[in-house]
Amino acid sequence: MEIKKGIAVSPGIGISKAMIIDSEDYLIPRRQIEFSQRMIEIQRVKNAFKASIDELAEMEVGKKGIEGEKIKDIFAVHLRFLRDKSLVKRITDLIRDEFVTAEFAVSTTMRDIAGHFAKVKDHYISERAADIYDIERRVLKHLLGRKKEDLGRLKDEVAVVARQLSPTETAGLNKQFVKGIATDAGGRTSHTAIVARSLGIPAVVALEDLTEHIEAGDTIIIDGNHGVVIVSPDEDTLKQYEKYAREFVELNEKLVLIREKPAVTRDGVKITMLGNIEFPEEASTVLDKGGEGIGLYRTEFLYLNRVEEPTEEEHYKAYADTVAVFGQRPVIIRTMDLGADKFTQSKRFMREPNPFLGLRSIRFCLRNLDMFKAQLRAILRASVLGEVKVMFPLITNLQELMQAKMILHDVMEDLDEASISYNRNMEIGIMIETPSAALTGASLARDVDFFSIGTNDLTQYTLAVDRGNELVSTLYSSVDPAVLRLIRTVIQDAQKGQIGLSVCGEMASEPEQVMLLLGMGVRTISLAPPMIPEVKQVIRSVTIEECNRIARKILTMNSERHISSFLRNATRKVLPEVF
Repeated sequence: MEIKKGIAVSPGIGISKAMIIDSEDYLIPRRQIEFSQRMIEIQRVKNAFKASIDELAEMEVGKKGIEGEKIKDIFAVHLRFLRDKSLVKRITDLIRDEFVTAEFAVSTTMRDIAGHFAKVKDHYISERAADIYDIERRVLKHLLGRKKEDLGRLKDEVAVVARQLSPTETAGLNKQFVKGIATDAGGRTSHTAIVARSLGIPAVVALEDLTEHIEAGDTIIIDGNHGVVIVSPDEDTLKQYEKYAREFVELNEKLVLIREKPAVTRDGVKITMLGNIEFPEEASTVLDKGGEGIGLYRTEFLYLNRVEEPTEEEHYKAYADTVAVFGQRPVIIRTMDLGADKFTQSKRFMREPNPFLGLRSIRFCLRNLDMFKAQLRAILRASVLGEVKVMFPLITNLQELMQAKMILHDVMEDLDEASISYNRNMEIGIMIETPSAALTGASLARDVDFFSIGTNDLTQYTLAVDRGNELVSTLYSSVDPAVLRLIRTVIQDAQKGQIGLSVCGEMASEPEQVMLLLGMGVRTISLAPPMIPEVKQVIRSVTIEECNRIARKILTMNSERHISSFLRNATRKVLPEVF
C-alpha cells in the first residue's frame, strides 16, 4: 500500500482500477515553405480552426443534460479562443512573414500565449495555460489528421490517472464509468478541476509523480475530500473508504436538496451568499448552486485571451450577458486587476522585479486612463440593466480612491454629453486587500458604499508570504492572528460607517472558517460557486450566538495552528459528515 498526497479539487471518494492515460504532446519542428505556399498554409489554419469549433460544438451538444449545463462555460471559453479573429490573424501573420508551416505557426503562437499565462503569479490566470495547450492540441490534431481514443466511450469502471488531463478531455469523460481522477500536475482553480467538480467526479491533482508509482489495473482510492490517493490499499483501508464513500453520497444528496433553501442560521439571521466568477459563462453556475448574485466578477479574462486590447463594446457585451442572468440581483464588477505580472497586449508594461509590489490593479488603471475609462464606460452603460455595482481593487490609501472616483465621474459627464443612460446612483466599493487599507478603513468608509475583504491578498501582504511560492506556502494562512485582527478592524469600521461589507477571498469558501466570519459580524460572503451548498449547510446548522462565542475565543488565541484545530473541531461538531 502506498499513499500519495496532492491537492483535493473535487470532493468524493473514488475506488476503482487504474487506467493510465498518456498525455498527448505534439513536437512541431520549424519547416520553411515557399512563397507560393503561404495561402495554402493559411487556409489550412482556417480549416483546422473551423473543424475544432465544429468538434467542440458537437461535444457541447452531446453533454446536454444534468452535467452538461454545468460545464458549458468550459466549452464556451475554448470556443471564444477559437473564434478570436485576432488570434487567427497572429498565426497567419507568422506564416506570411516568416514562411513557416501552419503547424509550426499554430504551435509557436499558442505556446507563447500559454507561456505568458503560466508565468503569472495569480493562480487564477496561470492555470489557464492548460486551456491554451488543450486548444493547441485540438487544432494540431486536425492539421495533422490524427485521432485519439475517446474517453467518453469507456465500458468498464476505472480511475483515470494521467500526468495532466486537458479541460475538454475531462469534460468528455463518462461519469458513469469514471470513478475518480488523479493527475501529477494541476491546481485548485484549473478548468480541469472545475469540470471534475461539475461532473461530480472525485479528483486529486498535483501528485507530482503518481504515474511513476502505479501500473494499469492497480486498485486505487482517490480521496477528493482530503487530497489523498492510496495505491493498492489493504483490506481494512478498503473497507473503511467504502464506508466513507457511502456517507459522502448521503451528504451530497442532502446538499442537492438545500440549494433552494435560504441561507438562514438556526436563530433566524439571514446570510447573503454570492458567487465569484471569471467568465460570463459561469454566471448560471452560481444560480444552479443556490447563489444570490455575483460578489466578485473578475474582468481580466477580457485581456488574457487575445492579441488586441478589448473594445468598450466587448466589455459591455460581457457585462450585459452576465447581468441578464441575474436580473435585479447584485452583480459586483471589479475593475481590471492587471499589471506587469500578467499577460497583456501592450508593450508598455516593463518587467518589474516584484510585480506584486509594483504597478498593478488600481495603480495600473490610474496610469492607463484610456483603458480604464473604456471599462468604466461599459460598466456604467450596463448599470441600467440590473443591480450593477463597481469595485476598485487594491486600494491602499484615500488618494487612490479619490482619483478613481474622479475618473468615474469624468466618464459619467462624458456619457451625459452623449445622452447615454446609466445608473447615477450605482454603488461604489473597494476591495480591502492591504494592511494600509485595513488600518485606515474608518476614513475610506466615508467615501464608498461597501467594502469587500479580499482575504487572499490581505493574508499575503500581511504575512509577507507569496501564496504562489511553494517554498513558503506553509506560512500562508488566513486565520493567522495578525490577519484576523485586521479583518475584525475592517468589519468594525464598516459597521461604524454604516456601509455594506462582504468577504470574497478563499476564506469564504472554507466551511470550517464560516462560523468565525459570522461570529466576527460578516453577513455577506462571496465564494467559489461549487462550495455554496456546503457552506450554506454550515450556516443553516448554527446560531449566531454559537458563532459569537467561537469568534471571541479565537481572537484570544495567538497560534495559527491552535486556531485551525479549534475551528475544525467546532465545525465537525456541527456538521460531522463534512469531515
